[in-house]
Amino acid sequence: MAEFVVKIADERGHTHQQVEHGYSMAEVRDRFAAQGYLVHWVKPQGLLSGLTMRSARKLKQSTFLVFNQQFLTLIKAGLPILNALELLIKRQRDANLRQILENVRERVKGGELLSDAFATHPAVPRIYTTTLMAGEKSGNIDEVLTRYINFQKMTMSFRKKLLVSLIYPTLLVSVVTIMVMFLFTYVVPKFAELFNSLDAKLPSITLFMLAVGVNAQKYLPIFAVVAVLGGFLFWQWRKTDRGGDQIDRVILSLPLLGDIRLKHQVATFSRMLATLLQGGLPLVPSMETAGSSMSSRRILKGVDRASVRVREGQGLAASLEEQKIFPDLAVEMLEVGESTGALPAMLNSVAEFYEEDVQTALSAAMALIEPLILIIMAIFVGGVLISLYLPIFSLGVQGAR
Repeated sequence: MAEFVVKIADERGHTHQQVEHGYSMAEVRDRFAAQGYLVHWVKPQGLLSGLTMRSARKLKQSTFLVFNQQFLTLIKAGLPILNALELLIKRQRDANLRQILENVRERVKGGELLSDAFATHPAVPRIYTTTLMAGEKSGNIDEVLTRYINFQKMTMSFRKKLLVSLIYPTLLVSVVTIMVMFLFTYVVPKFAELFNSLDAKLPSITLFMLAVGVNAQKYLPIFAVVAVLGGFLFWQWRKTDRGGDQIDRVILSLPLLGDIRLKHQVATFSRMLATLLQGGLPLVPSMETAGSSMSSRRILKGVDRASVRVREGQGLAASLEEQKIFPDLAVEMLEVGESTGALPAMLNSVAEFYEEDVQTALSAAMALIEPLILIIMAIFVGGVLISLYLPIFSLGVQGAR
């Protein structure tokens, strides 16, 4: 549990602050509201508690998937929800998930719905709580859980394929970076000492390379501090609306990578929307839930605007087409799905098509990027070595004469 500072007012209007332990800000707020207090605000207690809350919000997707598979098995076996939670809490090794489940169990004992109990925890995906809510309303909680588990399995499989495709280029870039740093901070300064002792006339390219190496070795700590500070400021700026919008616009405008990112977001949105619609949730809440899970701010805002148009009575395909965010082929497929009454099935088809397209495009991009990195590395390292050994060759020729 983390510590929170709570500012509340009682029935007489007297306000005061106190420190409370809780699982989340929403859980602490609900607890005091249920006791009849007016809650002004709830804040994490101190910097360390803020860090604890941020770390507690990180819920492992694979661990959560295993929990839901076990939870579904127990429910299908006829166990009540509380008994199933009790059994899974005892066998849960992940501390964050165990704390969440313990709080959910207490809330369900108090009469709350399972979806509402999970919704008080920021670590739990919104699509999961929305799916549970749809299952509770329709009375088919095991069916919607099955769909959610299948969705998570496909999402994790797709993500693993993407990560595997990026492993080799990442290692290649890391090796090149380490090699360049080693050359400029160790090898080049050693050659500078050698040439100073020889007192020989050096070519311009060698003098330039030696100056770069000596300055790199001299100012490396300063450069490292500036790089870390710049990275931190950039990370904080990226979290702002303006920064996130600009970065997203730049990424999507890139010739090859922008197209891959757009298709990946379209596939993820289509898969989420299909899962929610198959669970019995209405279209507009499904769009809002699926849109809120998008990492691209452009698509997130476009889906929000499209959901407003759908609420006004316009079709899904026409609403998305107005936003100019979905590819034309995806919009046409959704239009066919709407006209035939098979929108969830068509959304799954859109997701499968673009997931395969992303894999193909990513493989083609890696096939171009990997040799390009090798060529750049060979030219750069070869240029450095030639500039360093050129004076030695010249001295050898002069000595032979």
